[in-house]
Amino acid sequence: MSKRIFDNWLKTFRASIATYSYYVDFNKVYKNVDSIKVELNILNSLIGSKNIKQEFESILVKYPEVVKCIPVLLAVRSTEIPISDENGMFVYEFGNMVYDAAVYSKFMEKSGLFNLMQNHLISNLVDYVTGVETGLDSNGRKNRGGHLMEDLVEVFIKKAGFVKDETYFKEMYVSDISKKWNIDLSAISNQGKMEKRFDYVVKTDNAIYAIETNFYGSGGSKLNETARSYKTIALEAKTIPNFEFVWFTDGLGWTSARNNLEETFDVLEHIYCINDMEAGVMKEVFR
Repeated sequence: MSKRIFDNWLKTFRASIATYSYYVDFNKVYKNVDSIKVELNILNSLIGSKNIKQEFESILVKYPEVVKCIPVLLAVRSTEIPISDENGMFVYEFGNMVYDAAVYSKFMEKSGLFNLMQNHLISNLVDYVTGVETGLDSNGRKNRGGHLMEDLVEVFIKKAGFVKDETYFKEMYVSDISKKWNIDLSAISNQGKMEKRFDYVVKTDNAIYAIETNFYGSGGSKLNETARSYKTIALEAKTIPNFEFVWFTDGLGWTSARNNLEETFDVLEHIYCINDMEAGVMKEVFR
């Protein structure tokens, strides 16, 4: 492989690798709503009520299970909601109905939920919660984003002809690699004191390739830490026969941490981006 120029390589980095399902996982949203749809429909009877407090307390007596759907009305995932006021702090429990109906009624009134339902600010709680769940799910983009690069790298590993659990393996710890192929990786594990996990491991007849993957669409201190950490692994890996460290990364976030990335680029032979993968680099590297 011809010597690459860092600046030219960095220019190929991409702004995003978001898939259609990256923004909202609607299957998860619908599943969460369905799990409390009965309770929400019971509470729907309160919409526009002229005597909402009394009717709510009567509902709790007949259907105490409706308390479990109250937190999500405030976009809260927890079954416990702590409230501080002039009387101190009180923790409302919504996993089960453990207080009198009047206690929950106070919460509904003080939180504004009674006003929301009584004054026709919404017309259907199922629709309302679908919107709330959509908003809550958007918070999961960071986690989904972390897996996007992993999934993309796996696609190219398969395209290069490797088979899962036969010639490539997902999420392997240093100790697992050492045991499976009887290789001394103490240089990486700090003499067994640190248990590093690699995203993928590719095994050929000639070598073991330990792979890390990530994508950074925006900057931050995390990028500098990652680059320094992988530079250390790159140097340690060079002391181990028949073992190679490979890093697949991309994203415009690296433009703010280019100096640290370049330092790693200079010492790590196998550092590649999406453009490299599309050009068939895996068939060149994994021999």
